[in-house]
Amino acid sequence: MSSSEFNFQQNHFQLLGLPAVFKLDSAQLERLFRALQAQVHPDKSAHLPDVEQRLAMQRSTRVNEAYQTLKSPLRRARYLLLLQGVDTQEETNTAMPVDFLMVQMEWREAVADAAKARDVDALEQQGARMKQETHELEAALAVKMDDEHDYAAAAAIVRKLRFMEKLAEEIDSAYDEIDN
Repeated sequence: MSSSEFNFQQNHFQLLGLPAVFKLDSAQLERLFRALQAQVHPDKSAHLPDVEQRLAMQRSTRVNEAYQTLKSPLRRARYLLLLQGVDTQEETNTAMPVDFLMVQMEWREAVADAAKARDVDALEQQGARMKQETHELEAALAVKMDDEHDYAAAAAIVRKLRFMEKLAEEIDSAYDEIDN
């Protein structure tokens, strides 16, 4: 791919040749990324002048950034909402349904208790439960974004997924605690 064919103005979906939807085929994403990265990899420009080498590095970095964003469901959702001009308000809007917050508190307590007791089985159970809930939220997000185009509802789900992401981090930290 020559520098004249590479368009830095394309969004991540356009760059990788994918539709701008939440529900992506991860195998297709991987194939398209690998093919594009093979075309723009900086090693292909090692023999060119410094300016072309820097452009090659920028192209490669841009392709990697697009791939990293699209392969993560939460990052992909945030990016899609950004393209729609929707702020997820993750930092400012922490209002959540009471039942969701109660479950979050219960999970956090269970994780803390399991870490304190060094109970790997309990942590695995909480991790499996968290993954199932995350999967259900991602399925709901796909419907809100791709089918209904209800971006406000999608932003609310993204905020819930952020809570789940933090819970996953707490579970990982608890495993680390047990291992030490």
